[in-house]
Amino acid sequence: MPEPTSPKEGKYLYAIDGDAHERTYDVVGIDGHTVYSVANGRVAAVVSDCSCEKIRPERSHLAAHKDVLRRLMLDRTVLPMAFGIIADDLKAVKKMLALNQEVFGEQLEQVAGKVEMGLRVVWDVPNIFEYFVDHHPDLRAARDRLLGHHREPRQEEKLELGRFFEQLLTEDREAHFSAIEEVLAPCCHAVKRSPPRQVQEVVNLSLLVERSRQKDLDEAVLAAARLFDNNYAFDVNGPWAPHNFVEMNLQLSNSKRGED
Repeated sequence: MPEPTSPKEGKYLYAIDGDAHERTYDVVGIDGHTVYSVANGRVAAVVSDCSCEKIRPERSHLAAHKDVLRRLMLDRTVLPMAFGIIADDLKAVKKMLALNQEVFGEQLEQVAGKVEMGLRVVWDVPNIFEYFVDHHPDLRAARDRLLGHHREPRQEEKLELGRFFEQLLTEDREAHFSAIEEVLAPCCHAVKRSPPRQVQEVVNLSLLVERSRQKDLDEAVLAAARLFDNNYAFDVNGPWAPHNFVEMNLQLSNSKRGED
């Protein structure tokens, strides 16, 4: 492995590798820098040289970070680092590895041979409120009672109707999540659910799956989709490094984060 330009130059961190052999990788890092690993003990950090104190979350930087992780995931298990972490120098990287050997080992064992897949389900309808009115007689009755008069509804009436709609949204999401999870669980090691990002989102799931069982997951998603009609759209994405299944309280002395 070629030596970094300078042992005191900053090191941008992409991931922790369970293979402690030092090497270079056939992928271009942030700002076109070479990506290589720095080993200490039983693990290695995948890094590239960095002359900046902070890395801005520009599109090219985010894309390079993701490309490195995508390349690593082709043939190995890694612990992905959050975007923007920079160690002061080579010494700081080795110290970080030494301080966190046990944590890294536990987390690598948990995700060994696995990838993260994403599943997002949405209500694929032009107007989500009208869809719920059509499918929930109680909501339709409440709308007609509160808004059906030939007058401007009061603010309290609008709020009451909005709260009822939110309640039904939550109830339907919970029911749909339970139905989907039941079908997917047999082929997943873990399922994590993220809060909805928009009103039409039913569920947004992260799935930890054996590398060898990605086809089984595809079939399970199709089976889950058959439980729903054409008003629902299922979108599978991945494989990704297991960001949502790595929880590390790292000791990162002599390191800094990129700008938010």
